[in-house]
Amino acid sequence: MGPWRCLLLLPLLAAAQQQQFMEYVERRLTLLEERIAQWHDQSSRYSTELRDFKNQVLGMLETAEKEREAMRSEAESAAVRVDRLEREVDYLETQNPAPPCVEVDETLMEKQVATAKQRKNEKYTKLTDCSDTIASVRAMKILKRFGSTLGLWTKDAAGNSEKIYVFDGTANDTVYVFPRMREFTLFSATRKAARIKLPYPWVGTGHLVYDGHLYYIRQQGSFQVIKFNLANKTVVDSSVFPAEEQIPVFGLSPFTYIEVAADEEGLWAIYATKEDEKNICLAKLDPTSLDIEQMWDTPCPRENAEGAFVVCGALHVVYNTRLPSRSRVQCVFDVSGTLAPEDASLVYFPKRYGSHSSMKYSPHERQIYAWDDGYQIIYRMEMKKKLEV
Repeated sequence: MGPWRCLLLLPLLAAAQQQQFMEYVERRLTLLEERIAQWHDQSSRYSTELRDFKNQVLGMLETAEKEREAMRSEAESAAVRVDRLEREVDYLETQNPAPPCVEVDETLMEKQVATAKQRKNEKYTKLTDCSDTIASVRAMKILKRFGSTLGLWTKDAAGNSEKIYVFDGTANDTVYVFPRMREFTLFSATRKAARIKLPYPWVGTGHLVYDGHLYYIRQQGSFQVIKFNLANKTVVDSSVFPAEEQIPVFGLSPFTYIEVAADEEGLWAIYATKEDEKNICLAKLDPTSLDIEQMWDTPCPRENAEGAFVVCGALHVVYNTRLPSRSRVQCVFDVSGTLAPEDASLVYFPKRYGSHSSMKYSPHERQIYAWDDGYQIIYRMEMKKKLEV
């Protein structure tokens, strides 16, 4: 009876174990469901908190944007007030109680013309040993667009000053002065620039800054070269240019009658007269007295000329077309006779926007500051030695 009894109890034990296992599984499933429900509640709470935080941040950003706009409006308003104040201060500083009067002495003018004509077309004795000429345009850098389509910008051609001088337009009396190239490049407004109000308005774009002085052209019947001290803002000297019946020097730039240029030899004046209306004339200018030392008739035609500059005593005339294309140096006249016209390089400038209204050569930097349809451009030049003839 013993073994049979054990056999009868085995199914009962198996059923009991199965029941316990099922209860254990149900408890684990219930615990898992409770944890899932807890995770779901926490996730919902976190989502709600995240949404609330997002809305709060968006609200703060919107408020910050409104405050930024308000601050910008206040800053612009302050800049306008500061700009107005600077103009008023500059006006008070630059006013001269008694501007010098330029009187035209007809006898002196005739004497200057006669003296200059006596030395006309004589061979020039160079003051320096400069023997370079332009080989090509090595690089071009477009800095920005400033002011009107016509104008002039330059540095002091004789010194190491970093100041930038800007002449906006072809008839004005206010010069903008930026302390460095960086200020001129980065800021579009003129509030970063000092202003110099000239006693007389200028005409054309043939002006020059040289050795702390501004040499600019004034027209009052005849054309006058005004020498203006930039430090104390006074007229140092003035002189009627000793040329009769002047006409625009460049065919494509009819607003310029005299181009004052500087090179390694000093100051020059580029001009044209009705006596030889087809070609450009050149004169050596004394920077101290403004006297004309020598004059030359050049073979360079005025037609289609847009600008000119002097390098080591050689006049380089830049030509274009009436429908602007690539500017090029197509005529070179060396006053010392060292460089033959056929030996001069035909230099092309990279194609840009329109035509040059001014081109100022810097002797110590060996580069040209150009104004092209309102864009300020720097041309870095590649130089070579002149060929002996």
